[in-house]
Amino acid sequence: MRNAATYIKSWFGRFDAVTYRRPDPWLWLPAAALLLLGLLMVLNTTYFLGIEKKGDGFHFFKLHLAHIAAGLIILMLLSQFSVAGLRRIVMPLFIVSLVMLALLYVPGLGLTKGGARRWLKLGPVVAEPSELVKFALVFFLARFLSKRQERIREFKHGPLAVFLIVGPITLMILKQPDFGSTVMIALILFAMLWAAGARWQHLAAAGSGAIGLLVFQAAAKSYRMKRLTTFLDPWSVARGAGFQLVQSFIALGEGGKWGVGLGAGRQKMFYLPEAHTDFVFAVVGEEFGLVGAAVVIALFLVILFRGMRIAHDEPDPFASLLAVGLTALLSIQALINMSVVIGLIPTKGLPLPFLSYGGTSIIIAMAALGALLALGRRPAVR
Repeated sequence: MRNAATYIKSWFGRFDAVTYRRPDPWLWLPAAALLLLGLLMVLNTTYFLGIEKKGDGFHFFKLHLAHIAAGLIILMLLSQFSVAGLRRIVMPLFIVSLVMLALLYVPGLGLTKGGARRWLKLGPVVAEPSELVKFALVFFLARFLSKRQERIREFKHGPLAVFLIVGPITLMILKQPDFGSTVMIALILFAMLWAAGARWQHLAAAGSGAIGLLVFQAAAKSYRMKRLTTFLDPWSVARGAGFQLVQSFIALGEGGKWGVGLGAGRQKMFYLPEAHTDFVFAVVGEEFGLVGAAVVIALFLVILFRGMRIAHDEPDPFASLLAVGLTALLSIQALINMSVVIGLIPTKGLPLPFLSYGGTSIIIAMAALGALLALGRRPAVR
């Protein structure tokens, strides 16, 4: 009986032989501010969409609230875990994510929208497995690389072994197709390999190969090439393929320094496609101006620097690599999303963490924050 109690306690950080600490305010305060802004933006951008598609202006907002409630439960649970508890969920999480990814290709379960087979329908629940795969891969890589630290500088036993495991998974995601998630996984993988101590020469060689493969994949599909050429000169096809990016520029231009005011923006009224998901940052820029956009960037920077501080201070290799991966998952996705909106890179189709509408993406973002909060409570973290 005593052994069972000891085992159960070992899952939770509050029973570790360490000083109990409150949730890290440098993590939860900026995330809470982004979530609150996201709620306003989702209500703001989906009201007319809800009336048109569902006859209820609050339909998507109510769904978003339900997703946040589910994410909050997972966040609170994960934030209480010890490092031992986080380590124990690695393989179950990894296996479940791969099973969900494979189920996409089972007739009747995988849903196809806009030519992409990305959504899995399990009864009343519709989920996007690639979001869970990214989260699970961070845990798996933290575990895998922390156990190979002594051999990580050998290509055969370090980076190559990782590529052989992650490669087939990224190909499955690319087949959906989901180019944005494939790029995200590649960037997270390289960030974690670098943090684990892999040689620069190995990373440079593998990175060159990965870039070549991604360029080949981009060139192999006409719509991807169209995105690339559109990104280079969207104004030349402003009424066609460049319409979305041009509308994003108009939204940012209308916002100016201070914005037109909350609710006063016009681009959300069916001018800007995906205003509530991938391009919500453009609506932030339109209604809150350059100042509002800068505040959003600053909040993500706080999460980035705090996550890296946790990774730096944490003596446990698994916990340190997990902090690197979770921080990269949130900050790299935010960086790519905002870069797309302001026209720095081609369109990727990635939501902005905490702000964009989306069931699986908002739940996974909150789960990542929960795990980071668990690591931020450790006594070694200053």
